[in-house]
Amino acid sequence: MSKRGLGRYDESDARVRAPRSKPRRSKDRPDYSEAPIAFVTTVDRGRITCLTPDRVTVTAMKARELGKNAIVVGDSIRLDGDVSGAEGTLARAVEVMPRKNLLSRTVDDVGAFEKSVAANVDNLVIVVAAADPTPRHGFVDRCLVVAYDQGIEPILVVTKSDLANPSEFLESYEALDISTFVLSVKAGDKEALESLREKMTGKKSVLIGHSGVGKSTLFNALLQNQSRATGDVNLATGKGRHTSSSAYALELPGGGWIFDTPGVRSFGLEHVDQSRVVGAFEELAEVIINCPKLCSHNEAGCALNNIPSGGKAIKRVEGLRRILASTSQPIT
Repeated sequence: MSKRGLGRYDESDARVRAPRSKPRRSKDRPDYSEAPIAFVTTVDRGRITCLTPDRVTVTAMKARELGKNAIVVGDSIRLDGDVSGAEGTLARAVEVMPRKNLLSRTVDDVGAFEKSVAANVDNLVIVVAAADPTPRHGFVDRCLVVAYDQGIEPILVVTKSDLANPSEFLESYEALDISTFVLSVKAGDKEALESLREKMTGKKSVLIGHSGVGKSTLFNALLQNQSRATGDVNLATGKGRHTSSSAYALELPGGGWIFDTPGVRSFGLEHVDQSRVVGAFEELAEVIINCPKLCSHNEAGCALNNIPSGGKAIKRVEGLRRILASTSQPIT
């Protein structure tokens, strides 16, 4: 009987399998430094619409290496592939250019996570209605926190002024020196509308507000056309109906861009650095340096308590404290 039959082997029986060769991965990454740059006007269901400096509208998809939610309206991106803009063509977004800021909010629906809204923003146009739905200080305050955090100029717009007088609501913001516009598009407030349009000309402005406040109606009036669907307030809930499903950018008649965003029901601030918000109140800086370490700026030992009452400065302190109370994140 052979050794094989006895189940015994010697070294001559062993078979050596040649190692599989693995393809070598190049350490060299593609160089996109000369790739054309385009401005993102909308991102919808995986498709990016952008505009090149030559005014060509290109549809693109995001390169896998950029990661999820890496591109938002207002971004400048580099494109690879077909950038002709011809029907049926699809380019590839391969790089996001450095941003000067990023407007985002914390979404608490399924665990807190940060959701980006738009990038490279100059103005945050906070839209509330004088009535139907009732304006809320909490929402405006939270928007102000995000604006101050990212170095964005806030603009407060009160619509539907034909339904109620918003003067009492606006008193809370007088000391903050926020540009404020009160108007009714349906009543034909052309003068107020034109002043607001001039404020936004040449800038990138984001409109944000609860559903039903007339945001899309305002968007259309500023553009002097009907570019967004409009809706009414749900009579059963008192809340607005969502009429915008994705952020979208269009050019203003006199130059600049206006970004419309989906109506939001919450504006979480867990991602915000409160220290940057405090820094936006430059005239209080000399007082704040005398605050105790980790001061919340609303406690017994806070140096802001020493500011004399009755003047504008104390009103600024009250405004700062109110908007800081909009987020639970501690100051570091």
